[in-house]
Amino acid sequence: MPTQRRYFVYILSSRTKRLYIGVTNDLERRVSQHKRHEIEGFTSKYDIDQLVYYEETDDVHAAISREKQLKGWMRIRKIQLVQDINLEWHDLAADWFD
Repeated sequence: MPTQRRYFVYILSSRTKRLYIGVTNDLERRVSQHKRHEIEGFTSKYDIDQLVYYEETDDVHAAISREKQLKGWMRIRKIQLVQDINLEWHDLAADWFD
């Protein structure tokens, strides 16, 4: 019996609310990589490691399309999306790791 694939579009934030949008098929692993700064580049440079928003789908094409859509939005709209479900900007993955 085939297992259903899961894909996530996510938004990470720094403490100063600099944003990063990504897509993955393993949210816990990917967030862990960001928190440990294993991924060189933008997120490491600006200490972007707090998961503030995510969506889940079983369609990889929908996930990629949604990621592109969110990246095309103006910053104020991205902030509103986060605040609609996470007004205090809590790290949704704060208790996922030891």
